[in-house]
Amino acid sequence: MKRFILLSLFACSSIVGLLAFRAASPAMLTFDDIKHNFGFIRVGEVVSHTYTFTNTGDEPLLIAAAEVVCECTKVDFPKAPIAKGQKGEIKVSFDSKNTIDRQERTILVKSNAKNSPVTLTFKAVVLKAKK
Repeated sequence: MKRFILLSLFACSSIVGLLAFRAASPAMLTFDDIKHNFGFIRVGEVVSHTYTFTNTGDEPLLIAAAEVVCECTKVDFPKAPIAKGQKGEIKVSFDSKNTIDRQERTILVKSNAKNSPVTLTFKAVVLKAKK
């Protein structure tokens, strides 16, 4: 009888634990947009854009890194956890002083989100400076 009661309690606790595990989903990084076009700019201009996102998961979102390849691109991202349903911003600035013609850059956002990493892109056409 004791064995039956113990097995029943174990089975019930396992089911409750499984349901609780399934109810919570990991963080999810959902951006309003992942692409931006600066259009035509002149050599030497510094342009900026803000990518807005929401944590649409159940767990707090932690952004670990926002990686870029070119030193011409600077990225600022939240270091604090982003709670469920909360919005955040990733600010990107592009310095065109050493570039010319068509440019396309990517930012690789790494986090604890289920959909990590997320790639953000921007492009611009850099024209020669006016004389």
